[in-house]
Amino acid sequence: MSKIAKAKASGSIKGWKHSKAGLWLSIGTSAFGAISVVKDVKKARGDQDTLKLINAVVGAVALVTGTALLVRELRQLGDDDILLG
Repeated sequence: MSKIAKAKASGSIKGWKHSKAGLWLSIGTSAFGAISVVKDVKKARGDQDTLKLINAVVGAVALVTGTALLVRELRQLGDDDILLG
């Protein structure tokens, strides 16, 4: 039985989104989101708009939390990634 067939039988195929490559892509996308958050914070501080600043900070916290979840999933994935062989 091939690796893929074994993985399908055991239910360990999680799809592209849950592969190491997919997780790294998601983390990279989060890095681009961080650029946007930094711009929002700078603009809010320049305009002295407290509400926009709070919105940017909440967005930053969400981005950090999402990235932490992705990193945790990447660590848990381990060596059983089918796409890597």
